[in-house]
Amino acid sequence: MISFKIKNVKHFMGKFLTTDAFDSFLVEEASISTYNTFLIDGRQNRDFYTSEEWEDKEIRPYDFTEWKTLRPVCYSLIKGRKTPCAFKFVLHLIPDYVPSILKDGGTAITPQQIKAFVLTVKYDDNGLTLVTGTSLHTFLLDKSADELWDKAMGRFLDKREIEYD
Repeated sequence: MISFKIKNVKHFMGKFLTTDAFDSFLVEEASISTYNTFLIDGRQNRDFYTSEEWEDKEIRPYDFTEWKTLRPVCYSLIKGRKTPCAFKFVLHLIPDYVPSILKDGGTAITPQQIKAFVLTVKYDDNGLTLVTGTSLHTFLLDKSADELWDKAMGRFLDKREIEYD
């Protein structure tokens, strides 16, 4: 786990909310505090879908909703003249990208052992921070997946010209 303190909040938010820069993520949950606190559960709602739709991987490929789908909703809640009081997004890297994170690190951990590579985006009085995390299906003493995810996020931010400490 590593924490990235974002230097330029406005620049980051422009990338986060108005471009496809973070579209490789799913939303587990979101909380946005403006004139109200809006809570979004990113888990897809079984009752919304027919049985056929629920099983169709083209309609519903993941258990959580893709960021690109919720991004415009979140943008509409955040935009305006006043800065939000706070927000928090818990994101998961889309599972299709997990093997590429692991393959370059020479680890014995397999993609099947990774439940999620997690990125928490948090804004409050202390500024904007991104915190990485790794969720596993079982306990492992090997922390190489955590280290690989931390390094991958650093490269991810560098590639998108997002400055951090």
